[in-house]
Amino acid sequence: MPEQTLLEPPWLDWAVELQFIGQAGVTYSQDPFDLERFRRIREIAAEMLSVKSGLSLETVKNLFCNETGFQTPKLDTRAAIFRDGRILLVEERNGSWSLPGGWVDVNQSVGDNAVKEALEESGLDVMPERLIAVQDRNRHNPPRYAYGICKIFILCRLRGGEFKANIETASSDFFPLEALPPLALEKNTAEQIAMCFQAAADPHWQPRFD
Repeated sequence: MPEQTLLEPPWLDWAVELQFIGQAGVTYSQDPFDLERFRRIREIAAEMLSVKSGLSLETVKNLFCNETGFQTPKLDTRAAIFRDGRILLVEERNGSWSLPGGWVDVNQSVGDNAVKEALEESGLDVMPERLIAVQDRNRHNPPRYAYGICKIFILCRLRGGEFKANIETASSDFFPLEALPPLALEKNTAEQIAMCFQAAADPHWQPRFD
């Protein structure tokens, strides 16, 4: 994800909208002259990002213009797992901490993906129980990304397991809300983790959404 943090609004807003218009045009247009114009719009969006971010045009194109079809937000699941009133966090390789989670694979449901990511990153076997929230990542997590992302927080019940060494995380532990470690803010903030604590304590919790 870090490679998608190209620059801040308003340049990013303009470039994202141009990229969206260009990609939609390439997807649905049949006239060869229109296709040429829409492809040029995508190139202009990439050139804007390259100039403002300092990244090479090739790098920006690979990050920003490599999808086909109608452009929609990506899905990211985060599993909220509790034990004795504490929440599970996994330590990233850079020393920051996050709820276990990641991109939803094409062959996984949202619930199945939460289970898979929890097992891969923490070694724990969990059961998804309740939806906590669906959030627009760019409204809640710094820094701004070039792609739209929907973050889905899921309350999960711990069934067993223990941490296992893996290529994504260095360790895992359970933390109380008042003593959270340094967080990977691009993945979860203290406010989002507090929301998970609130949902776990409220059997009548109503999922939040943007």
